Amino acid sequence: MIIKILALILILTGVTFIYDARILSNNWFSFGDQNEATSGLKILGFIFGIIGAIIIYI
Repeated sequence: MIIKILALILILTGVTFIYDARILSNNWFSFGDQNEATSGLKILGFIFGIIGAIIIYI
């Protein structure tokens, strides 16, 4: 049960990274190219979501 709750939190984090990537990259990073940081956060969020879904499935 605890593993499934942690997997849901991981999925929630991934979805948040995907949808709020532009806002998060503006708050966390202060370098010039925000597009690379945004795409990196979206990829990281996608990976978090997939890992969380695999944990719930197993």
